[in-house]
Amino acid sequence: MKSITISGKDAGQRLDRFITKTFDRLPKSLMFKEIRKKNIKINRKRCTAGQILNENDVLELYLSDDVLHVKEKYYDFLKASSELDIIYEDDNIILLNKKAGILCHPDGKDYTDNLVARLKKYLYKNGEWNPDTSSFIPSLANRIDRNTGGIVIGAKNSQALKILNNKIKSREIEKYYLAVVHGRMPRKSEVLTAYLTKDEKKNMVAVTDSQTPGSKQIITQYTVLDYYDDVSLLEISLMTGRTHQIRAHLAYIGHPLYGDGKYGFEKGRYRQALYSYKLKFDFKDKNALSYLNGKVFQAKNIKLSDKFKEREYV
Repeated sequence: MKSITISGKDAGQRLDRFITKTFDRLPKSLMFKEIRKKNIKINRKRCTAGQILNENDVLELYLSDDVLHVKEKYYDFLKASSELDIIYEDDNIILLNKKAGILCHPDGKDYTDNLVARLKKYLYKNGEWNPDTSSFIPSLANRIDRNTGGIVIGAKNSQALKILNNKIKSREIEKYYLAVVHGRMPRKSEVLTAYLTKDEKKNMVAVTDSQTPGSKQIITQYTVLDYYDDVSLLEISLMTGRTHQIRAHLAYIGHPLYGDGKYGFEKGRYRQALYSYKLKFDFKDKNALSYLNGKVFQAKNIKLSDKFKEREYV
């Protein structure tokens, strides 16, 4: 005998359709026969094939195990890789160290293996999320370009996602980047200001000193951490967050990122030396994530840093 309690998502449908959808080895002819013989009951009472199911109804099937095989459910995200570099995790959020070359979200070519799919798979396998019973879908609060590595914030519930989105917008989550650029910077530290215009069709941006139609102001702060020969290692913080801001802004002042085939010198290469390596939570109010306030999280084992130490940028 098998007993199933009807959930809210399954309520409202006919009994015969629910049974057909649930058990893949139970022939329809046998199902109708067993309903007539009272070997299939709802709430221990006789039922009909067309009876509408209600939430919390108890369906009982007094049948042999060989015909009560439950269909295995299939989810696209289970095709994703299980590889995740977790920096921090609690009941509300998860900080992931994304490697360069991985998409945050699916696109037309790479639909199954991306960071959000890996997150869904991880939470599903751990029993923290079930797409059949949860109206919330695990989400990323920020995103990083495919060929840029670094920290991405995942939300495990809707409340956390709403707070994270608001705090990122209000700059109460500070993001710091490492970048390796061509040339020695003119100053040890500087705040750069300019204007950026986006070309949606080309997926590129243009930077100008003065405002032009459709442009938005960009403010980029850098500090030189180290240098050798004609190469500089920078820590960068953004006071505005525009598309390709770091790459385009540094290229505009004559110091493009190494490996940047779009804005830099190495045309055709798309593995820019940029890494979102550190996060700081600096909330101005009380909220459900206030326990994170003041905490700083930093990625480890950054290849960009290792390559710089070994003087591989030439």
